[in-house]
Amino acid sequence: MQRATRRDFLITAAGALAAASLHAQRQAPRPAADHHQHLFGPLTQSLAPTTPRLDAHGLVRLLDAAGIGRAVVLSTAYQFGNPNRPPVENEYAKVHAENDWTAQQVARHSDRLIGFCGVNPLKDYAEAEIRRCAGESSLRTGLKLHFGNSDVQLDDPEHVAKVKAVFARANAVGMAIAVHLHGSVNRQRPHGARQATTFLEQLLPAAPDVVVQVAHLTSAGGWEREVDEAMDVFAQAIRRSDARTRRLYFDLSGVGLPEWEKHVSAVAACIRQVGTDRMLFGSDGTADFMRPVEAWEACRQLPLTVQEASAIAANVAPYLHA
Repeated sequence: MQRATRRDFLITAAGALAAASLHAQRQAPRPAADHHQHLFGPLTQSLAPTTPRLDAHGLVRLLDAAGIGRAVVLSTAYQFGNPNRPPVENEYAKVHAENDWTAQQVARHSDRLIGFCGVNPLKDYAEAEIRRCAGESSLRTGLKLHFGNSDVQLDDPEHVAKVKAVFARANAVGMAIAVHLHGSVNRQRPHGARQATTFLEQLLPAAPDVVVQVAHLTSAGGWEREVDEAMDVFAQAIRRSDARTRRLYFDLSGVGLPEWEKHVSAVAACIRQVGTDRMLFGSDGTADFMRPVEAWEACRQLPLTVQEASAIAANVAPYLHA
């Protein structure tokens, strides 16, 4: 009998992995919830006129098409405080109005949708808006922060102090935090192990009692080496049972972006390193781009086992159980 070569072994292993992935695609159930969705109100659309209009009714139809029960609607009100855009007149009034519009939409399908308040954490009005949102039944579940669109720089002690205060305020009123951790791409802010360490050591301790959900596995659309480095910081902390990671989760929104296609093995390895129990499905979609059904199909293309894909599909963030 001819002796098997290492090349034969690798080919066989690759084939088995591909077969397991295909089996997972066929067998994995639909996600219980979409943890990363957006609706864009009239005011937000004035900032980006080409953004497709999608209201709560439209979103529920997209969820039905994907076989998904519930969704978390993250307000984009922080866009009015985005320093990458021209200054906006009556900024806080528009932040207030956009959050209220999101609340109104979510209330139309309160059995299916939950709203998160949005704000730029560096703004003087940030804590006041968080307190206000905490009193709104359709927004009090959580807070959405976008470090990239707020130009939060985790290497700036003043920025860290302001965001820490916002984390503490959210914790005090019992609001979960969904955060786009990656810094501004437009301004080429650094991202990697150093920023993740600051997040772990200085921000997470300010919100020990609420879920903190990091979007896109810390990415900003691509899957560069720095994303691996940032995720490794969190993975190591989780492996050593660091108390600061007790309520830390990651959402998979962004998996279907073209920039991830060449890195599916790295993404799958990252998921395994952190643990499937920490992974939440999210689509980050709009009416004509990465709808929930397409986002889940993209997740199913990852080289995961049936058990891994099923576990992710079944995960529901604790704040959805409240």
